[in-house]
Amino acid sequence: MSLEGTNSYLIGAEDSAGAVVVDPGPLDEQHLQALAAGPVELILITHRHADHTAGAARLHELTGAPVRAADPEHCIGDRPLQDGEVLSAAGTEIRVVATPGHTSDSVCFHLPFDGPAGSVLTGDTILGRGTTMLDHPDGRLGDYLASLDRLEPLGPATVLPAHGPVLPALDAVVRAYRAHRLERLSQVRSAIAGLGPDAEVRQIADVVYADADPSVRRAAESSVAAQLEYLRTLP
Repeated sequence: MSLEGTNSYLIGAEDSAGAVVVDPGPLDEQHLQALAAGPVELILITHRHADHTAGAARLHELTGAPVRAADPEHCIGDRPLQDGEVLSAAGTEIRVVATPGHTSDSVCFHLPFDGPAGSVLTGDTILGRGTTMLDHPDGRLGDYLASLDRLEPLGPATVLPAHGPVLPALDAVVRAYRAHRLERLSQVRSAIAGLGPDAEVRQIADVVYADADPSVRRAAESSVAAQLEYLRTLP
């Protein structure tokens, strides 16, 4: 589910002595020592999952840098992130964009001055390959679709995902993600029509995600549960 692993990012202006680390990743000492090789001013977390956060406390020990996340539980030495907050660190500007859906505490980080169109660190809200899971019940489809609507106006920014390769043109990727979600909703509706209104999540997943690898079965069922909840909110 994490593709090649979790991407950690070092952010800083070319003439900055320090850096901002985004998503330290798991508790891997060699990896954390590499991140701490130069001065670190700030550690940022995109969301609560352990493959993003488990190394944060150790990196804080190594660098003394505060850790900030939307969830207070993952903050060390500083306050939680706020939607719309503009961070000035490592000689650059980082804008916090709340993007719940994958999890309730998911945020993206917009770097408006990184290249001609800027860039966005998308955490697990948008991946470099495939599509993200909705960690239901904490992750909700209505929130996720609203988050896509927030990201699209950022235009053709470079996508810096937490898993998988870098992608061009955030707005185009968002449109593809939205189309995929709407297609899945249509498939879930069709499955319910065939199985009956009392069909269970696992039965619907058998139909909608019939070709999914067994390793992502939990993610498939979680996404189906989120889709069913969303459909119940529609008029």
